[in-house]
Amino acid sequence: MVQILSPQGVWHDHPDYPIELSADQLRDALEKMVMARRLDLEGTNLQRHGELALWPPLRGQEATQAGAYLAVGHLDQVFPTYREQGLVHWMGVSLPEILATWRASAICPWDTVATRCSAYPVMIGSSALHGVGYAMGIQRDGMTGHVETSGDLDTSQDAAVMLFHGDGSMSQGDVNEAYVFAAANNAPIVFCCINNQYAISEPTSLIARAPLFARAAGFGIRSVQVDGNDIVAMAAVMREAMRRARAGEGPTFVEAFTYRMGAHTTTDDPTRYRTRAEEEHWAALDPISRLQSYLLDAGEIDQGWLAALDQRAEAFGAEVRAAIGQIPEPDLVAELGNVYVDPTPEILAQQQELTEWLAADSDLPEDSASTDGVTCR
Repeated sequence: MVQILSPQGVWHDHPDYPIELSADQLRDALEKMVMARRLDLEGTNLQRHGELALWPPLRGQEATQAGAYLAVGHLDQVFPTYREQGLVHWMGVSLPEILATWRASAICPWDTVATRCSAYPVMIGSSALHGVGYAMGIQRDGMTGHVETSGDLDTSQDAAVMLFHGDGSMSQGDVNEAYVFAAANNAPIVFCCINNQYAISEPTSLIARAPLFARAAGFGIRSVQVDGNDIVAMAAVMREAMRRARAGEGPTFVEAFTYRMGAHTTTDDPTRYRTRAEEEHWAALDPISRLQSYLLDAGEIDQGWLAALDQRAEAFGAEVRAAIGQIPEPDLVAELGNVYVDPTPEILAQQQELTEWLAADSDLPEDSASTDGVTCR
């Protein structure tokens, strides 16, 4: 397993994955992880207060997202899972747009071209084939394999796909088919498997008797396992994998070994399948504490800087809560119109029926009730 920053916050260079990150980049990465955790806290609380229908917690996985973000080039496309809330926000998706999905007010309200961030795959593993298809399109458009004069991610002429899926997704047929297509076509894609130890309530050890990264060899895909709680190692491994993809050297499978400290979603109770001892073990490997320890020991931050960061996190939390009021009400009739490019007679009939139902519903008084005593509105 590739590790550069130890759990105690000590930096050890890796011979195969050299990386240079400035103090400014590391401070920014720490701030991003803290803000991602705050976004997660606010999302969970908003769901508990009835403002969101569902929320998939990300606590414990901040380094996988912040590290991967350090490897995204200006032409790359990201295919997130439903848990990459922090990464999605850093790619340019606004807070109201993120929350709208979990409020059930929209399917994908953001511009996937402008943000270079694709829609959430709520159906587990469903985006793997989409991501490979996009990568094959990049390849056929001649956007890979140019001679690079520098490793600057902001000036690269080439593009690649960074696709995320979980450990449980590897049991899905579509995901394995995606590996086949990626390998056969030498597609410019990096599969980032977030192994957070559980596929909902099933431990990875139950569904995979061999390390997940070892499976990629059977498809002819280069693979590596990385400490997903080490943001420096994540950045180093993902940068090299994305470089290979952009250069036309084919796909890479990255297993980010981490832990989901929260529930699978807000409908889940992890105490039914996890022990307190296990959670305490992983709490000691917290990715935020690890980077914070390194920066404190290196003299790059101090307690005053951390106190100011706490204040910024409080302000960000208020922004998240305020974003709920910025989510527009969904146009249900228009959503039906998005099912097909050319609406079918059945869709048109459903739109008409829904339009009439909404009009009739709007005419009812607020306290009206049906004859059986069930409140209508």
